[in-house]
Amino acid sequence: MAEYETHQFDVLVIGAGGAGLRAAVEASAAGVSVGVVTKSLLGKAHTVMAEGGIAAALGNVDDRDNWKVHFADTMRGGAYLNNARMAQLHAQEAPARVKELEAWGALFDRTKDGRILQRNFGGHKYPRLAHVGDRTGLEMIRTLQDHGVHQGIDVHMECTILTLLKDAGRVVGAFGYDRERGRFKLFQAKAVVLATGGIGRAYKITSNSWEYTGDGHSLAYHAGAILQDMEFVQFHPTGMVWPPSVRGILVTEGVRGEGGVLKNKEGRRFMFDDIPPLYKDQTATDPEEGWRYTQGDKAARRPPELLTRDHVARCIVREIREGRGSPHGGVYLDIVWIKEKLPNAAEQIKRKLPSMYQQFKQLADLDITAEPMEVGPTTHYVMGGVRVDADTQMSGVAGLFAAGECAAGLHGANRLGGNSLSDLLVFGKRAGEHAAQFARDHAAGKVNPDEVEATAKRALAPFARERGEAPYQLQRELQQTMQDSVGIVRREVELSQALGTIRQLRERAEKVSVEGNREYNPGWHTACDLRNLLTVSEMVARAALERKESRGAHFRDDFPGKDESFGSVNLLVRKGEDGEMRVERAPVRELPPELKQIIEEMK
Repeated sequence: MAEYETHQFDVLVIGAGGAGLRAAVEASAAGVSVGVVTKSLLGKAHTVMAEGGIAAALGNVDDRDNWKVHFADTMRGGAYLNNARMAQLHAQEAPARVKELEAWGALFDRTKDGRILQRNFGGHKYPRLAHVGDRTGLEMIRTLQDHGVHQGIDVHMECTILTLLKDAGRVVGAFGYDRERGRFKLFQAKAVVLATGGIGRAYKITSNSWEYTGDGHSLAYHAGAILQDMEFVQFHPTGMVWPPSVRGILVTEGVRGEGGVLKNKEGRRFMFDDIPPLYKDQTATDPEEGWRYTQGDKAARRPPELLTRDHVARCIVREIREGRGSPHGGVYLDIVWIKEKLPNAAEQIKRKLPSMYQQFKQLADLDITAEPMEVGPTTHYVMGGVRVDADTQMSGVAGLFAAGECAAGLHGANRLGGNSLSDLLVFGKRAGEHAAQFARDHAAGKVNPDEVEATAKRALAPFARERGEAPYQLQRELQQTMQDSVGIVRREVELSQALGTIRQLRERAEKVSVEGNREYNPGWHTACDLRNLLTVSEMVARAALERKESRGAHFRDDFPGKDESFGSVNLLVRKGEDGEMRVERAPVRELPPELKQIIEEMK
């Protein structure tokens, strides 16, 4: 029998990013015992890399902004495949969550009259992103940790969860191991909140940190939960492409929000070549004067670099494929040009984009106030995740909740920049609140020791094998396959080939071997991660193959237009009784009349 430590909580939160910490804070405030498990160290969650800001209709810069405009922007950006109730709650509650964060000590940038400053961002009609320079995510995590440390939350750092444990169809805990020593840990809980982030490490080029191996998506799937919208993977238009050691690291949309423009190797601003009709300014006399959301609304004019991320990413890919890219396979992001208009532009750039300035100076020996950056698309975010109830964030499995990037519904087919951080706050709070309520209403369930033993045996199997493949090789092959065949531009033949490769990699993964012992063994960690990476990769590829159209962040080269038969359909992924993955269609929930009216008014 495997030896393991046992810990008991009312609520167990898996993940210590913005959603996990906000859930833990809320659950603890409700008076229940809370445990937090994080794969990394506390404070190292990927949320700290979020730079642009928190989308909330505070109306501090433009008083025409309100929750209805934010709701309509979110729905339009998501191609109306969003869960409208989630989009409504998000737009309505985000301002209160930002002010709450401020009350807890977050130091936001300020307007001249002392209010929280807000900046423009792609897809948002008005300046809406509350920010702290370009370090907003870092300030969010600092604030939530400082506030949460006084709540008596029990934190388990550097711990990987291998499986969720169930009793009579209900989640009753989780089983994992300490990454440092390799010792198993059993967590018994009345309710579990998944807040594990995304799946970026399934791809070769990604802005995501090493923890993003789809753990929450995979854990929920194998526990019997339904996932949805897994075909919608967002490729951020601007990641670093040079030097190779930092390829994929994010260049915040805030650079474009502060005036940065995209140019090809000929020095031409190519984004004006492909402005969607909806956004064209029909009254502009100069073709490079700009575009705007609503015809006749002069004040809402925006540069084309702030169109939605999927559109900008595809325009960049077009330039690269047609031979107009930069020397290292990207394009140029130029903020130097604003010197022509502002005499103190260099100092303003350093003040408003301090992390970007330091990042390029230290990692690429490039001064962004003096020369353009080389950037290109990078795997950034997955809109798909666990299908949850909009109000409570509970999945279809009793006692299992999800929030943040590993939950689906809010963003639909494409997420607007800045909505991710407000998503963490709004639905992290709701998940913690309702998980605590569930824990109060239910007694502790029973853990099946056979289930625990089987998981431990599977995890340790690579140590018993000799002359098996190294897990690193399989991980590299999977990442290359996803990058090449399930990336920004997709085709049926390539998606089918990718599924075949994933199937072969799964068979090979059953035979990988690792050397050494369980202490400080990164090879073993990689072997354990492979199950999750293969699961989420298959989800994305299967859903992408099923959606035979182009919509939002999903672009099929062989089906470049929209197909109305998919226009009001979410694709669901579930585990069949035979253990095989199933993809099903489900109609998008119909909009209630009051929300339909808001969208019509905003159009």
